[in-house]
Amino acid sequence: MENHLTTDFGAACFLVDLSNVVRNRSLGEPGLRSLRRLRLLVDAAKELARDPDVKLYLVADASLRLGGRREFTDPADIRLLGRWVDSGLVEELPDADDRLLELCAYTGIPVITGDRFRGHRESHPWLQGNTDDFLEPVPAPGGTVGLVPVDLEVASALDISRKMEEDVLKKMGLLGPHRTPRFDVVSRNWRCEDRRCTLYDTHRGSAALLPRVIRGVPHCQSHGTPLADDGPRTATVQLKLLVEGDVKARFTLEDGTRVKVGRAPGEGGIALHGLVPEHRTAGLSRAHVELRVTGGLVHVRDHSTYGTRWRATAGKSGPGPWKKLGTAERQYHGGDELELVEGVVLARSGRRFPTELAQEWQRRLPPPPDAAGETRVY
Repeated sequence: MENHLTTDFGAACFLVDLSNVVRNRSLGEPGLRSLRRLRLLVDAAKELARDPDVKLYLVADASLRLGGRREFTDPADIRLLGRWVDSGLVEELPDADDRLLELCAYTGIPVITGDRFRGHRESHPWLQGNTDDFLEPVPAPGGTVGLVPVDLEVASALDISRKMEEDVLKKMGLLGPHRTPRFDVVSRNWRCEDRRCTLYDTHRGSAALLPRVIRGVPHCQSHGTPLADDGPRTATVQLKLLVEGDVKARFTLEDGTRVKVGRAPGEGGIALHGLVPEHRTAGLSRAHVELRVTGGLVHVRDHSTYGTRWRATAGKSGPGPWKKLGTAERQYHGGDELELVEGVVLARSGRRFPTELAQEWQRRLPPPPDAAGETRVY
């Protein structure tokens, strides 16, 4: 099998997401992790490329070899994988995804993986709707493996946001065995015993980072020491302000709050003056909409002079049609968007555990007095 592995991606016919393949329990023999799945993949690659000497360039997460030794069906796989890493036949990185996507974009070599890379759509926009660069290994008759082209489709903003958060949780050791968040950790505040450290301080810092879990214990990323439990973490939701499709600001709201959003909504409100270009402020009311957060749910009510439009974007078929929000209070779901004026959108982020503190946006300078003038229409 080593004859089909190369240290030179320029000589490779395929790039392989080795961690994804080795952990794919639908391929080959039973078990959590097995290199036999790579052997089957080599046969599939030879058939697809019609090349008996086909070469593969392998990229793997370090956690494949170092974090799950007991999960390999054959202990010899660990030793073999270690030799491949030492000889350069496997490029081992803390996170293989960015390297695979970098190589694919640079060389045009297709990637063999079952991953849809939803958490990378913002940093790699070319992934959206891609139908040319990815192949998925699937079970084939007789215990073999086939390679089929993948349509990555266009992921919604909600899917992208949730997958990005999942990727962060994974890196921090905060995903459970079924890829569910460790709620026992993320639902608590944590305190570093070093009094100078504000990485997790909800009173002195500007953000409360998620801890890194090592052997089941939350640790400080900076000092590497165990963290102390500092009580329950207040539930929060995050909003994104998009202008002409670009994210200009994020606002994190705590459970139990009621906040007005507009050009200059007054004390305790989210002022958009200075964030929205002057030519977009026509029709933007001083207090345009009001958001109420309770029990983890967000409700919205329109207070604008000329109306607000709403649409749902969480569906697989893409964004729904724009509709009038109306004056009655309605629930504002994850992935929903509010168009305050043309080109200015307030969107619900899919992140369930934002690190930004709810008070951070309130520390910004208040808008100047002239920002609270009458709503203008041209």
